[in-house]
Amino acid sequence: MALGSCGLQPMYAGGGSGGVARALSEVDVAAIEGQSGWLVRNALVDRLGAGQHDGGARYRLDVRLDDRVEGLGQLSNDTITRERRTLRARYQLVDVQSGAIVLDATAGSDAGFDVVNSEYAVIAAEQTALENLSQEIADQIVTRVSLRLREAK
Repeated sequence: MALGSCGLQPMYAGGGSGGVARALSEVDVAAIEGQSGWLVRNALVDRLGAGQHDGGARYRLDVRLDDRVEGLGQLSNDTITRERRTLRARYQLVDVQSGAIVLDATAGSDAGFDVVNSEYAVIAAEQTALENLSQEIADQIVTRVSLRLREAK
């Protein structure tokens, strides 16, 4: 049985010209504080196609991040052997015209990495974890926003 024959439509029916894709392109992403904010915002703009709308944006996406690194593994001499980076986002999709909050939700992910003797390697691992987490958070946010906008159609 085809999706269309049972009354269900794929979320991105019509590709880039479909209703959800058009609605996503009408979302402006507000600036987000910090390096993690810069990474998440860029990932969101890429996924949403933000800025491709002709006039002003219909929606604004406000995101606040909580980025933490904590030690997990510890040797008897108090040396940390493993760390976990956690990135959490609280976000709101706001209808620009009415000021109404269309969606208020959270997203989050974490990644673990080993702490080795090389300070450079640890910094690189922390940065890679942040880059990957930023992509994951952006994916979660876009999925939820897409579902909400599809419901509104």
